[in-house]
Amino acid sequence: MISVLLAILASACNAAASYLQRRGTLAVPDGASALTFARTLLRRPIWLAGILAMIGGFLFQAGALAFGGLSLVEPLLVMELPFTLIIIAVFSRTRFSARTWLAVLAMSGGLAALLVAAAPAPGTSMPPAHKWWLTVLVVVLAIGALLGAAWLTGGPLRTVLLGTATGFGFAFTAALIKGAAGILRADPIDVLTSWPLYAMVASGVLTLMLLQVTLRSGTLVAAQPPLTISDPVASMVMGALVFSESIRAGSWIFLELLGIALIVYGAIGISKTPSFQGIVTPVQE
Repeated sequence: MISVLLAILASACNAAASYLQRRGTLAVPDGASALTFARTLLRRPIWLAGILAMIGGFLFQAGALAFGGLSLVEPLLVMELPFTLIIIAVFSRTRFSARTWLAVLAMSGGLAALLVAAAPAPGTSMPPAHKWWLTVLVVVLAIGALLGAAWLTGGPLRTVLLGTATGFGFAFTAALIKGAAGILRADPIDVLTSWPLYAMVASGVLTLMLLQVTLRSGTLVAAQPPLTISDPVASMVMGALVFSESIRAGSWIFLELLGIALIVYGAIGISKTPSFQGIVTPVQE
C-alpha cells in the first residue's frame, strides 16, 4: 500500500532530520547570540541536510495522508524513534544494549499489533464543516485543559501533561494536512483559499513551539512516552470521528491495548538511551 510506504519514508526522514540537525548544532559555540547561532547553522551542510530531510518528511507524510487514512498513517510515524536509534548506531558507531534493542522490538511489535487489531479502513477525504468545527472546539478545550493542569503542577507530571498536549497538537495538525490534501486533490486552486491549509501552518508552528517547552520542562523519559502514544491514539479517534474511518472494536480492543502498552514500553526504553537523549534534546542557548 502506497500510504504505508510513504508513512515509513516520512518516519525515516524525520529520524534523519533529528540526527542531522542535532549534529549541526554542535558546531555552535556556547553562549552564542541568536545571529551567530543562525549564521553558523546556515553554513553547516549537515544542518542544511537535516532541513531537507525535515521537508522530505513533511512531503512524505502529506502524500501518505492523501492516499491513506489518518488512523493508519499517524501510528506508523512512531517508527521515527527506532529509525533514530538505527541511524545513530550506523553513523555514530554506537553500540546499544540488548535492553535498548528489546525496546525497539517491543515498539515495532506493539505498532504491528495495534494496526492489525484496529484494521483502520479509509473514510472520506472531505468531511462536513460541522465535524471540523466540533473537532476544533474539542481539541482546543483538551489542549487548554492539559496546559492549565500543567501550569498548576510541577515535576514529571507537568512534563507528562505537556507531552500529551503536544501529541494532541501533532494529531490535529495531521488531520488538517489530510483535509488540505483532500481539497488539493479535488481542486488544486481551491486549496489556496481553504482554511485548513492556513490552520495547518498555524497549528504546526504552535505545536513545534509547545514541543520545545515540553522537552525543556523535564527529562526525555517523562516527555517521550505520552508524546509518542497521544499522537497516534488521538489521530485514530479523529480519523474515526472526522473522516469516518472505521476501526475494529469488540474483542479486538484487548489486542489494541496490548499494542499500545508495548509502544509505551518501547518509548520509555528508547528515551532512556543516553545517545538518543543527546540527539533529541534541544541545545540550550
